Amino acid sequence: MQDIKTSFNFEKPIADLVHQIEKINQVAQKTGIDMSATLDDLNQKLEDTRHNIYQNLSGWNEVQMSRHPERPQTLDYINMVFEDFIELHGDRYVKDDRAIIGGFATLNGLTVMVIGHQKGRNTKERQHHNFGMANPEGYRKALRLMRLAEKFNKPVITLIDTMGAYPGIEAEERGQGESIARNIYEMSILRTPIICVVIGEGASGGAIGIGIGDRVYMLEHSWYSVISPESCSSILYRSWDQKEKAAEILKLTSKDMFNNKLIDGVIPEPLGGAHQDHAQMGRTLKEYLIRDIEHLNTIETDLLVQQRIDKFCAMGIVNE
Repeated sequence: MQDIKTSFNFEKPIADLVHQIEKINQVAQKTGIDMSATLDDLNQKLEDTRHNIYQNLSGWNEVQMSRHPERPQTLDYINMVFEDFIELHGDRYVKDDRAIIGGFATLNGLTVMVIGHQKGRNTKERQHHNFGMANPEGYRKALRLMRLAEKFNKPVITLIDTMGAYPGIEAEERGQGESIARNIYEMSILRTPIICVVIGEGASGGAIGIGIGDRVYMLEHSWYSVISPESCSSILYRSWDQKEKAAEILKLTSKDMFNNKLIDGVIPEPLGGAHQDHAQMGRTLKEYLIRDIEHLNTIETDLLVQQRIDKFCAMGIVNE
């Protein structure tokens, strides 16, 4: 049932129907009157309304869904999808960046390296993880773990969920741009299978810094773009007021990205979003990962790397 307290504006028709159903149930319990026919009609209307709303979300609605406070994050998926997770820390240069979590884990009996952004939920967690915005040491830690996976011939799985790389002065002083560029280069030639999944927000270089893979997926209600709608609006219109318009222009939804051949597929979410049913979302993601790892492991390494390079080189349209 829809959580009315956390409804977005576009979910108001759903919340209204849920409220009606609850009131009729209360009346039926108090009076003993058979209201089953009315409840059946309302429940069917609720189901139809939910399908209609969630299958026709605007770009900005999708951004809102990706930011739902109860949406599963990297550590949630690690607990649901993987077993025997052993977290590895530090980049061996500066410190351990808590915005990116990574380590070895077991998936269907196979050892893999899983790496992902972690935002945190409450204020204390978000400060600890810097809201999922990594510093250069976060991307260098991710690269260290990828090379470790390559050394032992283990697949790499990355879970992307960030508003962008941390834009602070100290991050730039320590080489934020270079660290992301280095990751893009190294991931393109890494001699082991890589699967990348955008599980929430995929903003700018902060996302693509761990986003180069043999398979790149997006969850149904996630977004992926060079810039957030708010930042785009502030640049183009000198105000955040046009963020809804910017979201449409950016074509940042999973459907848009798939139609433009920038990702390899869209992973369906439970009706109403991943936050409605964590367990189901975890099972679905696990099925995709197991299927693709089994296939990618059958491809000869040199061919795997060449196919990865060719895929990204073929993106976009160039007029000379």
